[in-house]
Amino acid sequence: MQEGIFFNLTFIFYFLLVLGCLQQKNSYARMLQSKVSDREMVETNKNPSLNVFFTPNDLKLGKKMPIFFPIKNFSEIPKQLPKEMAEKIPFSLANLSYLLQFFSISKDSPQAKAMEYTLTQCELEPMEGETKFCATSLESLYFSTRGFFGFYGSVKAEATVYPKNFKTELQNYTILEEPTKILASRILSCHLMPYPYLVLYCHSQVSDNVLYKVIVEGENGDRVESLAICHVDTSGWDSDHVVFRVLNVEPGESSVCHFYPKDNIVFVSDV
Repeated sequence: MQEGIFFNLTFIFYFLLVLGCLQQKNSYARMLQSKVSDREMVETNKNPSLNVFFTPNDLKLGKKMPIFFPIKNFSEIPKQLPKEMAEKIPFSLANLSYLLQFFSISKDSPQAKAMEYTLTQCELEPMEGETKFCATSLESLYFSTRGFFGFYGSVKAEATVYPKNFKTELQNYTILEEPTKILASRILSCHLMPYPYLVLYCHSQVSDNVLYKVIVEGENGDRVESLAICHVDTSGWDSDHVVFRVLNVEPGESSVCHFYPKDNIVFVSDV
C-alpha cells in the first residue's frame, strides 16, 4: 500500500473529527460519573444514547425507529499532540496519579474518572480474533493503521454524515432507501476517547461483520446518511453486554447492529 494513501486518510480523519465537534453536550465524563445502575441504563428512555442498537430485521425500507445521533460541542475538541510530545507523556493506568497531577485534574473529578476509563480500555487485552490499539497522535494513527492494512491495496474512510444545522439528538427516523452494503475485506473502527488530548481507540474483530450505509429521515425532516455495522456472530460476547438487554436477545441468538455517530470513522479495505 502506498504511504500517500494513509497519509491522506489520516488527515481526512482529523478533518472529519474537527467538523464533527468531538465532545457530546453530555460528556463522557458526566456519563461515567453517573450512579445509575446497568439495569436502569438499559431502559432507553432513561439513557437515550442506547437508542443506537437494532437487529438486521430492522434494516428494511420504511422501517421506523428511534435513533440517538449525538451532537458535538466544537469548543471542547481535545487538542491533538505531535507524536514527539505525546510519546514523552506516560500513557498507562499505572501512571494515573502522575497524569492527574501533570494535567492539574482533581482525583475525584469526572475528568479523572474519564481518564481512568480510557486508560483501562486501552490496556485491556484484545478478545480472541480482535486487533485493537489506541493512538495518541495522528502520526501513531497513521503507522498503526498502515500496519493493520498492510502495504498493498487501497483503503477508504467511511463516516456518518449529519445535515447542516443538525439540532435534534433523539427522534424517530424512517429508513428512506434500501440499506446499501459496503463491501470490505477488513474493517477498522476508530472512536474518540475522553482524555485531555486527542486519543483514538481503534479495533477490528476477525468475524463476519457487515457494514451498511443507511439513509434515514427524522420526524423534523433531518436526513442523516448513517453508517451502521452488524456483528453476525455474538456467541463469544459477554452475556452481560448491554446490547443483549436492550434488544432482549441472548449471545449467539441473533446478530446485533448499531449506528455510528458522526465522530467515529471506519477504515475499510477494498475487496
